[in-house]
Amino acid sequence: MSGHSHWAGIKHKKAANDAKRGKVWSKIARMIIVAAKAGGGDPDQNLTLRYAIDKAKAANMPKDTIEKAVKKGSGELGAVNFEQVLYEGYAPGGIAIMVEALTDNRARTAPEIKKIFETRGGALGTSGCVSYMFSKKGLITVNIADVDENKLMDIALSAGAEDMVNTGDVYEITCDPASFEAIKKAVEAQKIPIQVAEVSMLPQTSVPVTDSEMARKILGLMEAFEDHDDVQNVYANFDMPDEIMAKAG
Repeated sequence: MSGHSHWAGIKHKKAANDAKRGKVWSKIARMIIVAAKAGGGDPDQNLTLRYAIDKAKAANMPKDTIEKAVKKGSGELGAVNFEQVLYEGYAPGGIAIMVEALTDNRARTAPEIKKIFETRGGALGTSGCVSYMFSKKGLITVNIADVDENKLMDIALSAGAEDMVNTGDVYEITCDPASFEAIKKAVEAQKIPIQVAEVSMLPQTSVPVTDSEMARKILGLMEAFEDHDDVQNVYANFDMPDEIMAKAG
């Protein structure tokens, strides 16, 4: 399966785990604060905020926690300043990695991200060293068992999807970010369960990983980034077969 959809699925399962939920809520709250600060506190007028709130609801974040984050961002509860920072580098095996963070202290976050790269066999690179390999896309995945392929393809393409691929256990719909909300609503309107729905940075080409030990190192690095409080998203261009992913887990 392609790395981006498989990793998105792993993140989705982690978000549903009670032990991880507090950390997930904290990260989404930052996303809501930044979105509300940039575009205002009305999700009907602020698509980025609406997306963040949808993500919060999908993670079962309490309504009052969501509202508090919106108020923090819009300035009703005092000023909160988070800076968006992108770190680029390489995982073992030359896999390209992009790490998106929201931090209130860049001087603290940068060396911590660098240390994670180095202790896990990777290397922090310079700005722009791998970002050219990725494109911003909407990503929606649906379990194969939940819907007929032709039906889902008709719905997705009619709503503006660029492509739909059968990856083995999920259908992976990709689209321009501007079409993301319309496609998501079209799928939901048909009562089709969505596994993952996010605007993501997808690799233009993928690097096959067929060695389970190498896969273990790559996934270990990805998880170490995900566990960092300031990190919002981690993107990579690996492509691991399911059996390699299972051995590495």
